[in-house]
Amino acid sequence: MEETVAHLGNGGLPENNQENHSMESLLAQEGLGIDFPAENEIRSGVIASINANQILVSVGTKSEGVISGKELEAIPAEERAGLHVGQEIPVFVVSTEERGGELVLSYVRAREEVSWKEVEQMKDSGETYHGSVVGFNKGGLIVAINALRGFVPVSQFSLSRRAAMGSGTPEQRWAKMVNDAIDVRVIEVDRERRRLILSERAASTETRESLKERIIEELVEGEIRVGRVTSLADFGAFVNISGADGLVHLSEIAWERIQHPSEVLKVGQEVRVKVINVDKDKKRIGLSIRQLLDDPWAQQVAHLKVGQLVQGKVTRLTKFGAFAQLDGGFEGLIHISEISDKRIEHPKEVLHEGEDLTLRIVKIDVAAHRIGLSLRKVDSPQYADQDFDASFGLEETAEETPAE
Repeated sequence: MEETVAHLGNGGLPENNQENHSMESLLAQEGLGIDFPAENEIRSGVIASINANQILVSVGTKSEGVISGKELEAIPAEERAGLHVGQEIPVFVVSTEERGGELVLSYVRAREEVSWKEVEQMKDSGETYHGSVVGFNKGGLIVAINALRGFVPVSQFSLSRRAAMGSGTPEQRWAKMVNDAIDVRVIEVDRERRRLILSERAASTETRESLKERIIEELVEGEIRVGRVTSLADFGAFVNISGADGLVHLSEIAWERIQHPSEVLKVGQEVRVKVINVDKDKKRIGLSIRQLLDDPWAQQVAHLKVGQLVQGKVTRLTKFGAFAQLDGGFEGLIHISEISDKRIEHPKEVLHEGEDLTLRIVKIDVAAHRIGLSLRKVDSPQYADQDFDASFGLEETAEETPAE
């Protein structure tokens, strides 16, 4: 009995069992300070060697892992060329089932995981990210944020960008924006669906009013812009150019007389406009569509020339002169000073409405759509040679025959 008690001593365990227990405790205690890599975690490692088939990375705790196969191929060539021995990089532990005593690691997946955490923090903090446009699809632009690609829908474009989009296919509109600098905020993060939505509009401090002020400062009278019709009113049409609305007055829409802008324009239509007035104090922009169109009046009177005799019918008498309608429906003015060699107080002293007259053209103002006529210069010696040539068709022949 005493022998048994003595043998058990020290806690009542047999000596050989006690030694095993002490060893396990010691190993456990030593193991508590060792941080072994686990699958799906991100580690910071140091590149130990690089060759064509793999990158060997030391991840501490006397552990090494390899980036090889598809994980190596996933690294962009340009980025891979920049890696070097001794460089510290993040790695994702793909598998702890060692191949030849090495862990299976991924550099790209580690960067993506780090990037996902960063964009989540950006979303929570509301910070603005300054990057560049790297691509596009039919719905908007693609922006790179570290290892991720974020999407900026058209609805999240800034006011300036939306104003400058122009027409055409998405390829035509977006392609010119690739490589543009852009400020965005993260508005949606979904790791499972790999969905990252960005907003340029949320990052922009530009308001419609500040944008208009900037555009007004930039505009120069006489320049031509492309804009989009935003609304129609009885007195004209509003056209947005680069984010600021300008007015095309009813009289500046078309050469022909129209009663309402809707006769020739519709909301959303893209048009070329000429800047004809910029009022910086009142923040108003005057535009013209008419001045960029061929003037039908100029084409219709192209056969007329100063000095030519024409037939006209008196249509109206006014204090300053008489209006006469010419062949083709054109109306010209016989100024009171061109009615008679004698001084008269009113055209009715010499003329009456409905009277047919032979008149001479003394002025053609294409810009103002005005034809000046004269009655008193019909028999003027000043035009004798011209009348002689015209009566024999020599004037026209001379124009058609090239000079020798």
